[in-house]
Amino acid sequence: MNHESGIPRYSVAELNQAIGSLLERGFAPRFLLEATVSRPQLKKGHLWLTLVDEQASISAVVWSSQRERLSYQPSEGDGVIVVGKLNFWAARANLCVQVLDLRPALSAVLRQFERVCELLAPEGLLDPERKRPLPAMPQAVALMTSVPSSALADMLRTAQERWPETTVHVVPIPVQGAVVEQIRQRLREVIASAAELKLEAIVLARGGGSREDLAVFDDELLARDLAACPIPVVTGLGHEDDTTVADLVADYRAATPTAAIVALLPDRGTLQLALQQRRALLKQLLEHRLLRERGLQEHLRQRLQQLHPLALLERQRERLQHRQELLAALSPQRLLERGYALVRTGDGRLLRSTQGVRAGADIQLELQDGKIDAVVERVHAQQ
Repeated sequence: MNHESGIPRYSVAELNQAIGSLLERGFAPRFLLEATVSRPQLKKGHLWLTLVDEQASISAVVWSSQRERLSYQPSEGDGVIVVGKLNFWAARANLCVQVLDLRPALSAVLRQFERVCELLAPEGLLDPERKRPLPAMPQAVALMTSVPSSALADMLRTAQERWPETTVHVVPIPVQGAVVEQIRQRLREVIASAAELKLEAIVLARGGGSREDLAVFDDELLARDLAACPIPVVTGLGHEDDTTVADLVADYRAATPTAAIVALLPDRGTLQLALQQRRALLKQLLEHRLLRERGLQEHLRQRLQQLHPLALLERQRERLQHRQELLAALSPQRLLERGYALVRTGDGRLLRSTQGVRAGADIQLELQDGKIDAVVERVHAQQ
């Protein structure tokens, strides 16, 4: 570099080297860049693309060694978040972004979600009517999630606390990156062994993560596999506000992995309380039934006693005695004992009126202790 009149003079190589040094000293070694992918193309194993926004663009490259480690391969128009650094080739003064990591932006994830939903909805795979009820007390379930993980530990602890009678078969799956084919393969293996293991449900779970991390569960083929599963599927993916396509085709969507176990397994504490309440109610019903049966037996016993021949004879004897007493009370002899007399004509007819007798006629008076013969002297008829 030469100086004339205070103005620095460079050769082309010197200028480019100065620019490179300036970039190295003044720019961060790594940075995040949010952009849209344009014209991605492979050349000799390297992925070349242009990163654009509404106002500008810049070239970028993913070297083949780095591309093999990426979990996500972008397509035209995808929104991405890039972890990168600047590459400056001094020989040509060429500047581009070297991509160190690449993940889909939320906008791209939501577009993928909407696209798959639009494909599946006309086939009825998202309809609530096709969802099957969960088993009441499953004998065995398959738990597909990452191993080890805090979500798995929480689910196993919850399963043990709620219903330890259910056998939980843990099926390890990868949940980060481009792993959809591995998840589909494990799902096929679980379905193939469902009868042998007596599986009654499958839980697909992933704890935490951003919505971008859950993009694998928006895959169309995975969604179709879950919809075609012969046993009920429960999902517990991410956080409560996250919804994936897998959630929509599952038979039950839980807000979290632990909530999936809560939805699938009964609570033994609640069931124990319900059994105690039923036992108390049954005891009350049995006691009431016994009291009623005892009352009925006592009534039948009394009825049998009343129908016993001796009891019937006693009641008949009492009735006869009552009638005898009634007849005795109404007999003429009782009237005679009270001072009354019966008057008969000479031929024995009972006189009831003065018209049946004349003066000089013979009559007979019947008293309590005997009879008196008399002659009528005069008849006094009542006026």
